[in-house]
Amino acid sequence: MNEQVQEELKKIFNGRFSLSESTRANYARGEDTYDPVLSQAVVFPETNAEVSKILKLCNEHKIPVVPFGTGTSLEGHVVGNENGITISLEKMNKVISVNANDFDCRVQANVTRKQLNEYLREDGVFFPIDPGADAALGGMAATSASGTMAVKYGTMRTVVSGLTVVLANGDIIKTGARTKKSSAGYNLTNLFIGSEGTLGIITEVQLRLSPIPESIMSAVCYFPDLDSAVLTSQEIIQYGVPIARIEMLNKEQMEISIKYSKLENIKASPTLFFEFHGSEESNKEAIKTVKELSKNNNGSDFKWAESIEERNKLWKARHDVYYSVKSLGKNMKVYSTDVCVPISKLVECISWAEKEVSNKGLIAPMVGHVGDGNFHSVILYDPNDKEKQKLIKDYSDKLIEKALELEGTITGEHGIGLQKKKLFVKRTPRQSTCYEVYKKKPGCK
Repeated sequence: MNEQVQEELKKIFNGRFSLSESTRANYARGEDTYDPVLSQAVVFPETNAEVSKILKLCNEHKIPVVPFGTGTSLEGHVVGNENGITISLEKMNKVISVNANDFDCRVQANVTRKQLNEYLREDGVFFPIDPGADAALGGMAATSASGTMAVKYGTMRTVVSGLTVVLANGDIIKTGARTKKSSAGYNLTNLFIGSEGTLGIITEVQLRLSPIPESIMSAVCYFPDLDSAVLTSQEIIQYGVPIARIEMLNKEQMEISIKYSKLENIKASPTLFFEFHGSEESNKEAIKTVKELSKNNNGSDFKWAESIEERNKLWKARHDVYYSVKSLGKNMKVYSTDVCVPISKLVECISWAEKEVSNKGLIAPMVGHVGDGNFHSVILYDPNDKEKQKLIKDYSDKLIEKALELEGTITGEHGIGLQKKKLFVKRTPRQSTCYEVYKKKPGCK
């Protein structure tokens, strides 16, 4: 970054432009396994126009940029660029509008999911997409995030109806609309969802909201082995049971979560977490079917959350899985990877993963949004143990190969980032071929 660009950014942003090493270090990586990379500067815009000014300047001088939200990425999305600048969107954290009657709202990119639901608590509506971290909604759109309630409410692709995006040349565009549907032209909104900052920086998100259900009931059920638990979740979906969440934790993860989250009267067995949203009558009917299917697969001891506090504690324990594994040792790191397969292939994929983890001697508890075929291996390791890291990489690559063999995808919700770039080419060979042809054109680099 040359002095001209530095002076221009200092003039525009004054105290919101930093060259200090400590600031740059704070925005050098996410919750991933990469070593931090310090960008040359960090800038803190507050408006779409300010983001536009940064990108126009950087585009003119060929300076790479890295957008940074809350830094909760697990795949290396926000690792800095030593030749570029990091754009922190943390000051773009305002709820712009809420239209409870129409079940929609508009927010700036760095509003987090918890912040939004706190803002909505008196309006009778809520935002249902809930990844484990309290992620920023712009980042969630950029990675097409989802969470424990995807089985009922879908993913970010389902709930985002429009975006404001600043393109690489600084142009500001708006996509989509507040309406429930539209047949007006290209679906540009979904082009940007999952684009991970490669097409532009998302600065505002138009979201669909959901009514708070009349009745919410949560329970856990224990199984003698993981296959039985996963098979039960598969059958629940195939029977068309209306359920909001089905989450799987294997025995190892249950032991860790019970200790970390101080869960009481909970067994350390392969476990399914259930939640039902609807009327009392519809929930009772769904629960009856789920109990029968669980029993047929040797499920036992349905334990119901008897209060809102107990229910929230159960789901907080599920959301805190990453941190619970990280707490197992000092100066340890966690590598978390995810794949997603068709529901009918889930038992085979998870069973393969359990055996592979055991063969390699890894500490790798498993959790999964098994209602939609997505699961995670959460692997603890010592960053100084290079041999163990090779084993982890080998396991991760083989898990992805297994998922592709079963007609799945290399990531259900974490995204590609730096971690899975090479594997993404394997997942989409036609796209990579087109890209190689493009690169060979005269003048292309």
